[in-house]
Amino acid sequence: MKLSREITDDGRFVRQPNRFTDRLGPPEPGRYRLYASYACPWAQRVLIVRALLRLEDLLDVTIVDPIRDEKGWRVPGGEPEYLSELYHATDPGYVGRYTVPCIWDTKDKRIVTNDFPQITLDLETSWGSSPNLYPERLRPDIDIMNDRLYHGLNNAVYEAGFAHDQQAYEEAVARVFSTLDFLEVRLAESGFLFDTLTDSDVRLYTTLARFDAVYYAHFKCSIRRLSDYPALWAYARRLYAIPAFRETTDFDQIKRHYYITQTNINPSRLVPVGPELDWSV
Repeated sequence: MKLSREITDDGRFVRQPNRFTDRLGPPEPGRYRLYASYACPWAQRVLIVRALLRLEDLLDVTIVDPIRDEKGWRVPGGEPEYLSELYHATDPGYVGRYTVPCIWDTKDKRIVTNDFPQITLDLETSWGSSPNLYPERLRPDIDIMNDRLYHGLNNAVYEAGFAHDQQAYEEAVARVFSTLDFLEVRLAESGFLFDTLTDSDVRLYTTLARFDAVYYAHFKCSIRRLSDYPALWAYARRLYAIPAFRETTDFDQIKRHYYITQTNINPSRLVPVGPELDWSV
């Protein structure tokens, strides 16, 4: 399914709504399978939370191939061959892109959810409790922060990269760097976005991990690099030092996915060399 369906008449990118939004039931070993990609920031969030909460025995995972084609995400050596088969098994009339993350119910043979903002919250509140990534005392503040991150950064980089209009592009880029500037000030005084590691840090990290390698050049978010922000860059490397973050971050798959798959932006499909960054603390 082509991205052009998500470009408005005035050249703005408007992300398609998530089709499957049922809430996850109680964990049952062997019942639920997460389909994810190391390349996708929305999917990496779930992989990080799964690792932090030590849910590997409760939530199986299949990592799809980072290079999509016209049929969508391919499942390497697996059954089904393409993720799209699960979408149509759940809803034969489905139209839209076939997205990760999504969670397949092996008992009922359907996709329970591809609602990426809610998946991590369900895991944090119903499946695992340590570390507490969504503490009740902080939930209103986390929700506000998550909304700001989504509209100002997580999705705004896509609004810039996929824009077909100069004004739409510049408005999105302005939001990206206004948000980064805000975060630089906040993180100069704190090790995390709040007084402990939370769901918000996970959501911020996956965008930061892709910023200099992809979004800076490929999506034309090129006013400043992540590494030009001392506090943000130090924060991103501190998170990267945590195994759940580091072991789900695959820069090779990230770069190959964006530069090879998104031919509307990069028709040559050449994958750039670099940038040379030391992510060690």
